[in-house]
Amino acid sequence: MKNDQLIYQGHFVPYTRDELVGKLRAALSDHRFQHCLRVEQTAMDLAEQNGVDIEKAAIGGLVHDYAKQRPDDDFIQAIKDYQLEPELLNYGNAIWHGVVGWLFVKNELQITDIDILNAVRYHTVGHQYMTPLEQIVYMADYIEPGRDFPGVDEARKITKNNLQDGVAYQTKQTLGYLVAHNKPVFPQTIVTYNSWVPSSGID
Repeated sequence: MKNDQLIYQGHFVPYTRDELVGKLRAALSDHRFQHCLRVEQTAMDLAEQNGVDIEKAAIGGLVHDYAKQRPDDDFIQAIKDYQLEPELLNYGNAIWHGVVGWLFVKNELQITDIDILNAVRYHTVGHQYMTPLEQIVYMADYIEPGRDFPGVDEARKITKNNLQDGVAYQTKQTLGYLVAHNKPVFPQTIVTYNSWVPSSGID
């Protein structure tokens, strides 16, 4: 199914798809908005392959970057207001737009389904116990057709064959990239690595 043919029926959001798409378009640059549409479609395809609710996957994919272009001050205020881990203040948007951004999705888009919210929450750093829906949004963001970086074709092939192996591959590649470029590693990324990579079948 193509994403523009999807008609929401599960009452996960108080909008039609067109209305939700409009809210994403208003919140993001065209470049980022187009990425979200591709993630939406990729998430739907992965959901169909893995027996996961297609509508939930589509919504999670569409809204995963809703908070991506918010001012840093919005995230800092939310971390304080919601008494999130103070350590979060040491990081930036690359972490915040998922780990904190799900709160904006909940409060501003009125999406209260915990499965969708957690898929947004974990799409940047993963989690030790990711549900299939969370795995799908995590991978759809990484392998959508607009992505072009070393290893992405391998990630697509692995994910098509086995979703869990895709999660392990992405996590290993991401951690390797951060270490190679002397980037700070968010602690949850280490937890995700330890939970998914050593027991996987990937090289």
